[in-house]
Amino acid sequence: MDQGTEAWKRERAGKATASRMADIMARTKSGYGASRGNYLAELVAERLTGEPAEQFVNAAMQRGTMLEPEAREAYEFDMACIVEQVGFIPHPSIAMSGASPDGLVGDDGMVEIKCPGTANHIEALLTETIPQKYLLQMQWQMACTGRQWCDFASYSPALPLSMQLFIKRVPRDDVMIADMEAEVRAFLAEVDEKVAALTAKFERKAA
Repeated sequence: MDQGTEAWKRERAGKATASRMADIMARTKSGYGASRGNYLAELVAERLTGEPAEQFVNAAMQRGTMLEPEAREAYEFDMACIVEQVGFIPHPSIAMSGASPDGLVGDDGMVEIKCPGTANHIEALLTETIPQKYLLQMQWQMACTGRQWCDFASYSPALPLSMQLFIKRVPRDDVMIADMEAEVRAFLAEVDEKVAALTAKFERKAA
């Protein structure tokens, strides 16, 4: 199924996905971050209603969606490859989790495309670094697909042609993936517990 469609949204509902790995892994000095609790509540609500949560979309996100096909073509040209677009891919061993990569490349690779504002793209060009939240997203995508590397591709048509595309390859990190898998299992167990507790409580009230 195509990403962004209603069918795709329903397929992801109630499941831990790659784009939210930073929320699941969020920590502070005193424990887990608030974004983890917020995401947990979101999944509980999706499980109980069977409906995907409403997602806020700002102008920057709309711009990124519009530019993604153009960015994909630029990446294919630069890397002399074909990107295979896919839908939601379940994790091979953790139920209720998965990823929706921007595309598969060859037999072993994939690509994660970002179309940020000009300032963030310039920062990527200068520092050649990838924000941690995207590294987590990419590693989870590799965990779900079995792929061995993922290219981070940042694209901005606002700059001269030679500066419009930044690509950095990230290899699979099995140690990082194992840590993430443990956190996801614990997170999903909490989701299950809250769903069960709420269901039991309100079933008793209805009896």
